[in-house]
Amino acid sequence: MCYNLNRNDGVKMVEGLVTFFMNIFSFLGKTWLGKNVTIFIISMLPILELRGGMIAATLLGLDAIPSLTICIIANIIPIPFILWFITPVFNYFKKKKGLRKFANWCEKHASKKEGKIDSLKYYGLFLFVAVPLPTTGAWTGSLIASLLGLDKKKSLIAASLGVLVAGLIMMLLSFGVLKGILK
Repeated sequence: MCYNLNRNDGVKMVEGLVTFFMNIFSFLGKTWLGKNVTIFIISMLPILELRGGMIAATLLGLDAIPSLTICIIANIIPIPFILWFITPVFNYFKKKKGLRKFANWCEKHASKKEGKIDSLKYYGLFLFVAVPLPTTGAWTGSLIASLLGLDKKKSLIAASLGVLVAGLIMMLLSFGVLKGILK
């Protein structure tokens, strides 16, 4: 089945996923530590990443700067693993009947966005990760960089800087616009 999502559908999907994962991690409690662990985990997940973590932080009533720091660190952690290990993992998956379809789907999804990075290389990777829209971010950007064979160290720097900028944008949106709507 194929879905054609517009931008509003993408935003609704992210909000729904954030709420879903906040409910899953509710066992961590309503303590300061539990809330911060929740935004840390959400920020590490593909699709949601830092965008979801910052939205969750706002919904949980956390402070902006500490939340931004936690979300940035959590979103950067997967980048080196994706850059250095995703190709061997996908090669292994392709040899396994049950995992081949997943690896091919991930590569196909990333290759659709390759053009946004390929022409500008590391600047393109930075911009791709820095713009906090659904299906852009550190996970997809790092996957594309790996598939394009870009230098891993330079890609790590570009993607990490993109996460930093995306974090600042999301902090302004989440703790400015979203918080204003919630009040």
